[in-house]
Amino acid sequence: MSNRDASDAVTAAIEGELRFLDPAVFTSPALLSELLHAEFRSFGSSGTAWTRESYIHELREWGPAAAAGTVSRMAARELTPDLVLITFDINISERRAHRSSLWCRTESAGWQLYFTQGTGFTPEDMELPS
Repeated sequence: MSNRDASDAVTAAIEGELRFLDPAVFTSPALLSELLHAEFRSFGSSGTAWTRESYIHELREWGPAAAAGTVSRMAARELTPDLVLITFDINISERRAHRSSLWCRTESAGWQLYFTQGTGFTPEDMELPS
């Protein structure tokens, strides 16, 4: 594997993540279905666990009023040629969460979101202890 291959994998996963975070995509069952792996799972910052089907249903319920979030501190790391880990923070209407996502390359659909997890935090949580 060359560095170019790693860069391509990371770039593709980041592009997928940013697409996933677009309210026009995550509130569209058809577009969301293209991005989510058949075995997709999610643990939300609320503690809720979702399957692919329940996640699509939940996000569809948010509808067009869903707010886009502000992403910061995004980092990506290729774990294998077909698996990329992305971590970042997101702020949606003053609700903050640390997010992690695993993106998997499939033969049939290209890069798809396999797993995502959120952990809520406050700005005070980010301060280093004395």
